[in-house]
Amino acid sequence: MAKPADFDLDADQIVAAAISILREEGLDAVSMRSVSARLGVSPVPLYSRVGNKESLIDAIADQLLADLAPPSAADEPWTAYAARWAAELRARLRLMRDSRLIVTPRRQAYVEASRPLVESMRRAGLAADAAVQACRLIMWATVGFVALEAGAAPPPVGARRQMRSGGDAGGVSAEDADALFALHIRYLIEGIARDVLATEGSA
Repeated sequence: MAKPADFDLDADQIVAAAISILREEGLDAVSMRSVSARLGVSPVPLYSRVGNKESLIDAIADQLLADLAPPSAADEPWTAYAARWAAELRARLRLMRDSRLIVTPRRQAYVEASRPLVESMRRAGLAADAAVQACRLIMWATVGFVALEAGAAPPPVGARRQMRSGGDAGGVSAEDADALFALHIRYLIEGIARDVLATEGSA
């Protein structure tokens, strides 16, 4: 039975319902009407609590990226923390399932999620602008990887000869994608670390 339009509904319940639909059916299935149907209410209260569909999509991204950063130990090298941070960002982004949601610009949630990584780098002695640049490189690399990964075709069924992860021109398995991501982020972090050392050495 449908609940009345003035049902005591809060924004968190609306976003949770939208995320459930996203995970089950994809981004195209998320609408004010589908969310209201999931909750058993009229669409009217949704607009007053979360705004329009664009605002709802923003709220979904905010929720999926909330409290992203894993805890860090004071003595943990920033390079190790950055690898763990990137892995967690990838895991959260993969929940979104749709590259349109992942790469939509102006995501304040990405900025908030990156603050602990910048702080880890600053504690390690990186200058403020170097830390922000490094964090942006890692974030953009992760976002781009997940967006492409979402559309990657699996390799053909059948025996595969031994080869490098991601080296099969026929497609990419889930295991390949995991290995490629680890390499992708490791090479990037190592390059940033070398650049930081070179900059410090020339100062």
